[in-house]
Amino acid sequence: MKKSILLLAILGLLFSCHKNDEELAPTSLTGTWKLTEVLADPGDGSGTFQPVSSNKNLVFVSDNKVTSNSQICDFSIESNSSSTASYSQANNTINCSNFVIHYELVANTLILSYPCIEGCQAKYIKVP
Repeated sequence: MKKSILLLAILGLLFSCHKNDEELAPTSLTGTWKLTEVLADPGDGSGTFQPVSSNKNLVFVSDNKVTSNSQICDFSIESNSSSTASYSQANNTINCSNFVIHYELVANTLILSYPCIEGCQAKYIKVP
């Protein structure tokens, strides 16, 4: 009887810790992404993401092209001119003229890391 109760308790613990696979699986890179937050570190490592009000979008298409209603390679929240660049899913990079922007895709969040002296990143969410 004790063994049965112990077995049921262990099984209960295992199933209660199960995470939803949909929450963990990253979304597809292709599609439209909207800028929601930026991080501009002041140089002491204390920078945090701050919400922004911006209409800047990135649109990734399957032929390794990304377009935007803004300058893709500028660390800016403005959306006043369009641009196009190429990207590499193998390297997780967006290719600019003289440098690359590294990106990380975590679930429905896309984080771009720009080549700044101090840390600077932009966070996007997937538009349904």
